[in-house]
Amino acid sequence: MANSNAKGNRRERELVNALDETGFAVMRAPASGAATKRDLPDVLAGNGEEFYAIEAKSSAGDPIYLDGEEVESLVYFARSFGAKPRIGARFDREDWYFFHPADLHTTDAGSYRVKKQTALADGTELETLAGGPERTGLDDY
Repeated sequence: MANSNAKGNRRERELVNALDETGFAVMRAPASGAATKRDLPDVLAGNGEEFYAIEAKSSAGDPIYLDGEEVESLVYFARSFGAKPRIGARFDREDWYFFHPADLHTTDAGSYRVKKQTALADGTELETLAGGPERTGLDDY
């Protein structure tokens, strides 16, 4: 389990650096998750116009699952803080993709799911999140 936590921490730091490179003021909340009883996201980012509370998840496999309580905590914190809640999903050998929690698939058990195929097709890319151009596909032309 320590390797899983180390990988998650490494991915969160990777996300912080990527957001920083796009011009966001960004911080990682290292006491998020099980380390505290407070409802804290993994990452807070803002650029003066957009403010995000991000729960970051990564996986070598497919799909990524999020506990319903975890997502509710993110939404509660984001609303209280004045930020937009986002789920950041990163699959091995892929970029980060972002979703509003309401756009995720909800399982019968009340969990949330992001499949790799869905992330690649429908996720918001980091450049777009940072205010860059929207992603376009062949269907858009």
